[in-house]
Amino acid sequence: MSTKAEYYDVIRKPIITEKATMMSESNGVVFEVAIDANKPQIKQAVEALFGVKVKAVNTSITKGKVKRFRGSLGTRKDVKKAYVTLEEGNTIDVSTGL
Repeated sequence: MSTKAEYYDVIRKPIITEKATMMSESNGVVFEVAIDANKPQIKQAVEALFGVKVKAVNTSITKGKVKRFRGSLGTRKDVKKAYVTLEEGNTIDVSTGL
């Protein structure tokens, strides 16, 4: 398996919300990452895939909600988010492609 494929296993997709858009004004990007990924792995993957310098990585785990579907209970998956702060002068444009 190539190293690029391993980086895409760590970083799943960018999260584009109002909060993430406000964060992008101050050199920040939000990604959905693998639930077992740690901060050094996330930093290494972002630097390798996007060619930028990462200043800091903060993570949070959102527990899945219990929802009903056709009368039966189901649970959404747990999601881990990485709030990546970039060094000055580095940017990632994740809003393209929509």
